[in-house]
Amino acid sequence: MASWSDVVALGLAFPGVELGTSYGTPALRVRKALLCRLRTEADALVLRVVDMGEREALMHDRPDVFFSTPHYDGYPYVLVRLDVVDSRELAELVEEIWRSRAPKRLVAEYEESTGG
Repeated sequence: MASWSDVVALGLAFPGVELGTSYGTPALRVRKALLCRLRTEADALVLRVVDMGEREALMHDRPDVFFSTPHYDGYPYVLVRLDVVDSRELAELVEEIWRSRAPKRLVAEYEESTGG
């Protein structure tokens, strides 16, 4: 189980991540690139994923955790049920999308400072 506060703590651990808003809800961005935002209904997280293949795999493998609505069809976003997502899996997904959306320089600096 996770909360928006948990997501914020995960995201802000990475260089360049800022807390702001998107469509009137709290959001995390790296530079101007959206990483995730709280869904308007506040029951789920709108998470950017690397590609559509990952989106489909997440929803297929774990439909109890990952889902979508017609609004997100054709877009690399997946909805994450915060009340059931495993915190370790959520941390991995946040790091993965940060690595794919952050400038290469930030990723390199992070890897150098953390050894990985």
